[in-house]
Amino acid sequence: MDIQRKGVAKHKMIRRVIYLTLTLAAIAVAGWRLNQLKPAAPTVERGTVLIDTVKRGLMVRDVHGLGTLVPEDILWIQAEFDSQVSKILSQSGDEVNPDSVLLVLSNPQMEADANDYEWQAKQAEANYADLKVKLQSQTFDEQLQVATMQGDLKQTQITKEIEEKLLESHLDSQLNARLAIAKWEQAVSRFQMEKQKLDIQKQSVDAQLEAQNVQIEKLRATWMLKKKQVDELTIRAGIKGRMQEMTLQVGQRVKPGDVLAKVAQPWKLMARLQITETQAKDIVLGQKASIDTRNGIVSGHVTRIDASIVNGTRTIDCKLDGPLPTGAVPDLSVDGTVEIERLSDVIYMQRPVFGQPNSSVSLFKLDPDNKEATRVVVRLGRASVNATEILDGLKPGDQVILSEIPGQDQNTRIRLN
Repeated sequence: MDIQRKGVAKHKMIRRVIYLTLTLAAIAVAGWRLNQLKPAAPTVERGTVLIDTVKRGLMVRDVHGLGTLVPEDILWIQAEFDSQVSKILSQSGDEVNPDSVLLVLSNPQMEADANDYEWQAKQAEANYADLKVKLQSQTFDEQLQVATMQGDLKQTQITKEIEEKLLESHLDSQLNARLAIAKWEQAVSRFQMEKQKLDIQKQSVDAQLEAQNVQIEKLRATWMLKKKQVDELTIRAGIKGRMQEMTLQVGQRVKPGDVLAKVAQPWKLMARLQITETQAKDIVLGQKASIDTRNGIVSGHVTRIDASIVNGTRTIDCKLDGPLPTGAVPDLSVDGTVEIERLSDVIYMQRPVFGQPNSSVSLFKLDPDNKEATRVVVRLGRASVNATEILDGLKPGDQVILSEIPGQDQNTRIRLN
């Protein structure tokens, strides 16, 4: 009986070893299989991400910027003289015409100078008239002297002719004839001298009157200049438009160069946009633009590109080609888009929030079943405000996630819920 128990015990021991070996083998295989399985992909809510489909065709490349509507022509009215505000007749927002009076300035010294030169000009005119009378009197005296000399000349000539005839008839002596001839020659000489004096007198009269007239014109020009300056103290609009700015007060003193008022034509507006310097480098004059006034979109084109860059932006002026929508006024905030170029037959998609032109980005591309997405590297090309060109990594029809997914930077796959 002892031999039989030992055989049974041995048989049980072998069976236990076999079971243990099989169990360990099963555990090892199960562990190996588990090790071969991929970790479960994290789940992302589909409604929290932006998904776009890659397309092929025409892509419009444009840039975007914020700005305001500004008048095309602004008339800045500046003070030309030291003066004081006496009256203000127009306020900001008033409609004005070219001859509308905006305000009146005063400068007592300028007014006094204008009056003084006016009286000096009138005094010079009176002096001219008095001098003219005196010179005319002197001329008349000289003319009278010439006439007297001319009469004497005629008398001596008659006497000379009588003496010559008497001498020929032997009725008078040769001496008397010679005396008559001498007196006649003397009269001729005196007449010629007096006539020359009259000519000189006339030239002197003309010169003195001309000198006095020059003085009159000089004083009159100065008076008119002073009067014009006084008149310019009444400030007029100069153009038809609307007052944009009036910050002065009655009694306020102004100096040359101070801005008195600003007048603009609100029906002639343009858009002044601020474009980031990285986008503005491709803008050229004449490119098409669309301006969103939030009450309508107006077409336009680029007319000016500021040469300088301020705080990372460049100023772009766009002339509006279409009619202004209702409510369009100066300083109205607008959104502007400038069309750079049109790219035909390119692969493109919406621009990722973190994608830059001519760079490579990592995006999640959806699987065919649209339940999971795998990270892929995409090489981007030229870009616009809302779209970007795809050079490599995607093909038309692919769906990609364009938005950032927080906490998934290290994952290569995600599941969409």
